[in-house]
Amino acid sequence: MRALLCPASLKGALSARSAAAALARGFRKQGGVAVELPVADGGEGTADVLERGLGGEWREAYVSDPLGRPISARWLLLRDDRAVVEAAAAIGLPLLARKERDPLRASSRGFGELLLAALDARPAGLLVGLGGVATVDGGAGMSELLDRLPVPTTVLCDVRTKLGDAARVFGPQKGARPQDVVRLERRLRELSRLEPYADLPGSGAAGGLGAALAALGANLVGGAATVLNLLGFEEAVADCDLVVTGEGAVDETTSAGKAPGEVARRSAAAGVRCVVFGGRVRSTVEGAETVALSGGPATRG
Repeated sequence: MRALLCPASLKGALSARSAAAALARGFRKQGGVAVELPVADGGEGTADVLERGLGGEWREAYVSDPLGRPISARWLLLRDDRAVVEAAAAIGLPLLARKERDPLRASSRGFGELLLAALDARPAGLLVGLGGVATVDGGAGMSELLDRLPVPTTVLCDVRTKLGDAARVFGPQKGARPQDVVRLERRLRELSRLEPYADLPGSGAAGGLGAALAALGANLVGGAATVLNLLGFEEAVADCDLVVTGEGAVDETTSAGKAPGEVARRSAAAGVRCVVFGGRVRSTVEGAETVALSGGPATRG
């Protein structure tokens, strides 16, 4: 059996690359042929997945974290001279302790600093990954530093949420209380420069950064589909008997823009059996076999 192994990251446990390697060891131990193709959707680990699949050089910049503290953040220069910048590298939620999470204070300014560092290298274009950030500021902090994007910019959105829903859907996981959500919704409505882009799918991604980047001229796309295209998924799956994909939690969002859902959809279209795994499984994925991993949710590897 020839298996194509396409996990996304298991947040807090394994990166997509590590998960693919672990799956491959198991398949090879049983005599199978394993092809590793870790995937992402614009969120955590997107640059790492693209570096593995396409090659490139890591660069480093000193930027501000969501609360303005100096940190080191990486970005990737691909072999074709496009720069890959993940918002979470500068303003990611994991950069804050749980008690520090406060989207009323958190700023996207550090993400703007990271974009400027990448643009200083004069790339041919930008691939921007959105997802996993601590902010709901509609890109206000970023926009203090950038009023345009001088190169073609593609924004990889890990969700298709619109701007008006950003605070309600994602604010609580970033530390917002019910009364904070009301204030955040008002804050986003008052950003008049974002209004023309509010109905774009993905405009609410990363606390409104999708709309803010669209206002600067960027093109918003589904991150999972774009990453799979860049990695050559169709060519890889063509001669495989099985596809295995998964993430930390399989739920309704898995089929609504996440990488494992896109892998399952394309596998079904290719007529190849697909298994989707999750540390927690709250819903099944159409066209695939959905299985829960054994062990407790606190397991780390």
